[in-house]
Amino acid sequence: MVNRNKSKKILLLYVLIFLAFVVFLSVMLLTATKSRNMPSLYTVESSKAQRGSIISADGFHIATTKKLYKAVVNTRYIDPDKKELFIKLFSIYSGMSPTSIKKRLAKRRGVVVLSYDVPQIQAHYLKTLARELRRFKVFLELKNPKTGLRSVHGLSVLESGESREYPYGTLLTPIIGYPHKIEEDGYTSIRGVKGLEKRFDTELSPIQDGYSRGKRDVNSYIILNKESFTKPKINGLDIKLTIPVSFQIRIEKMLDAMKKELRAKEVMIAIMDSKRGDVYAMASSNRYLPKDIKRSDYSSLNSSMIEYSFEPGSVLKPITFALLLEHKLVNPYDLVNGHNGRFKIGRKVITDEHKFDWLSAENVIVYSSNVGIAQLAQRLPGYDFHRGLKSFGFSTKSTPDLIYEKTGSIPSAKRLENEIYKATCAYGYGIRANLMQLLRAYSAFNNNGRMVKPKLVKSFIDERGSIKELGYEEPVQVIKSATAKRMNKILLKTVNEGTGKKAITKGLQVGGKTGTAHIVEKGQYVSKYNTAFMGFANDKKHKYTIGVIVIQPKKSQFAAQTAVPVFKKAVDIMIEEGYLEPNIVK
Repeated sequence: MVNRNKSKKILLLYVLIFLAFVVFLSVMLLTATKSRNMPSLYTVESSKAQRGSIISADGFHIATTKKLYKAVVNTRYIDPDKKELFIKLFSIYSGMSPTSIKKRLAKRRGVVVLSYDVPQIQAHYLKTLARELRRFKVFLELKNPKTGLRSVHGLSVLESGESREYPYGTLLTPIIGYPHKIEEDGYTSIRGVKGLEKRFDTELSPIQDGYSRGKRDVNSYIILNKESFTKPKINGLDIKLTIPVSFQIRIEKMLDAMKKELRAKEVMIAIMDSKRGDVYAMASSNRYLPKDIKRSDYSSLNSSMIEYSFEPGSVLKPITFALLLEHKLVNPYDLVNGHNGRFKIGRKVITDEHKFDWLSAENVIVYSSNVGIAQLAQRLPGYDFHRGLKSFGFSTKSTPDLIYEKTGSIPSAKRLENEIYKATCAYGYGIRANLMQLLRAYSAFNNNGRMVKPKLVKSFIDERGSIKELGYEEPVQVIKSATAKRMNKILLKTVNEGTGKKAITKGLQVGGKTGTAHIVEKGQYVSKYNTAFMGFANDKKHKYTIGVIVIQPKKSQFAAQTAVPVFKKAVDIMIEEGYLEPNIVK
């Protein structure tokens, strides 16, 4: 009986062991076949490429991109006993006050964004902090109720976008332009709207974002080895300008002072190398902060040097006279009847500010006689006049480096057959141009008849620092060398004896022509004026073409009192900065 009970117990034990083994096998089989959310052995990292910079000729970054990051933490994973440690360390690394960090953490339980605009260098430090916090187990390992898996979610520092920075404030605006922000998948990127930012938006824009994929370590960081894949980020190209910051700043300050002194709506200037076309200064008194544009800035957003077309007035007379010389229709010593300052063509009476009896043809330019140039222009056939204005670049784009240019207009060849239109166009009415078109045209008088295109962008610089120089367009031989040399002498005489005397600078060759023109409002000429002075300043080594436009000066309607002093001050700055060296014997 005892043996039988013992056998039953042994059998029961074997049955229980067998059943336990069956249960174990069943669990193992179920575990092996059941679909599970296993953590991936691989991880992916990406980094956004950024917009290129705009760099001055002397190496200063006028426009640059700052990458922004956001710092994110999940409050559920912060060890309560180490929360104060987290707050103190994050405060040290981020610069945020402990109080503001506590407020953000208290707002909600779960994912909290501690900062949206962490600078790039600070983001690097915070990433280091995130690794150290994991190492010191500031974050708990918690079980996911859905998957049943345990994980740690610590401090994350993520790219959130980019910000365009302008370290020199209003410098070179509106030429440099401004950007606007675009939101794509939670990332803020930049696109150009006006100026160089828009014209070269394709070149400046990021080329390729960075991407890496490979096995992860215990902290989910990628292990870079032969099994990993990496695609490098390629930033946008940097653009290097022909304009130096130091010189541009001085020119802009001078324009600001002259705008106040002349009580003008705007004063602008452009200074260009006459042989190559490199622009050394392109400035306006009306500027703005690209990152803080106010309603009062709206009228300044357009770059008036190319977007403001106007009737140029008497600065067009040298162009007309050059065409007459080119076609051998005038001799500089021909005598012209000044008609005592009043001459009638058809129904139109043409007048001069200063009355002349007789004067030489070249003195028509020197003393700016409307009556004289109106008579001389009658010798020029309408077709030749129209074609000549076109060849000097009027009604066409002045430079490929700027955008939204208003190219103005010139009368048709048929209209220029009319004696009145021919007369008025000869002294700058009935034709519209902008400052850069006039600058380009006048370069021919200082470059043996070869007209150059204004050039603002010198080169592109890629990610590796390789420089791609942008070539120069071949100058256009718009008039013969002999014609240009004669015009050069006439413009020198205009400064030394005529309307441009205030531009005289000892030791330099300075020539140019003044111009004053009525402004049209609602189809009628009104008692408002634009004044101009277009000319050149040369020493033994350098030749510069310089143009000045003063919009609606209230101090005086005469260019000799407004535009010429601006020109002279610019030349003085060029001497001080070493761009010109007067030949003065001491």
